[in-house]
Amino acid sequence: MCGIAGYSLNDNSELDRTFVAQALLAGIAERGADAVGYAFRSSGSVAVHKQRSGASALLDRVSVPEEATQLLVHVRDYTKGHPTIEANNHPVRHGSVVGIHNGIITNDEEIFARHRFVRSHPDMTVDSAAIFALAERADSLAEAFDQLRGSMAAAWMDERRADVLFLARGVGRPLWIGRGENELLFASTEATLKLAERYCEVELEREEVAQGTLLALAHGREVWREQFKPDHAHEETPLPAVRAPREGASCLKRLAAIAAAV
Repeated sequence: MCGIAGYSLNDNSELDRTFVAQALLAGIAERGADAVGYAFRSSGSVAVHKQRSGASALLDRVSVPEEATQLLVHVRDYTKGHPTIEANNHPVRHGSVVGIHNGIITNDEEIFARHRFVRSHPDMTVDSAAIFALAERADSLAEAFDQLRGSMAAAWMDERRADVLFLARGVGRPLWIGRGENELLFASTEATLKLAERYCEVELEREEVAQGTLLALAHGREVWREQFKPDHAHEETPLPAVRAPREGASCLKRLAAIAAAV
């Protein structure tokens, strides 16, 4: 069980880019401690920062430039792809696509073989790479994700499409969005969006994304929505949402201290 979060902002949004990132990271911190990372888009390219630790070791060092309007945040509780190999940790890159994933893709090796995809690192084995390989090949068309078997909530940016951030929910993993006046935030849990509302003083209209839905976001707005056929036959043992309670408690305490110092 991993945690994902992030945002798409309008240039008019007055939210502090770094502080929102910290709030979102604190909100998902309890969902995994094997690795943590974030990515943002600035001047067209995507910058990625990740490390093998829990969120508490990164929270104070998160830094997002004020011109950045797109963000991905991830905490990892790994299943496939050992976190000692950096390429397995999120955000994951495949070509022009950088993404984050919560879930388990069971046919990733089959997808790589069928399409003759080449992994971005020779030691990379993480199953999430199949999502982003398909996204790059199919220009993020929803129907491409019909091929996936397993569970998924994912988000990604494509460096070929400067203004767009994509979200997709298959089955077995939660995904929420929150719409503000000049921003759209997303997270694995509604509680994370509520946390961002409280600390960042923003009012959000919250919605749980339906299974089999792909969303395209740009400039803090949803610009289109498509459906795909998720793997409803997938079965796995349910995992507890709270995988790293100490990380969650530590990050929430530190977030309160950061807010008090502003």
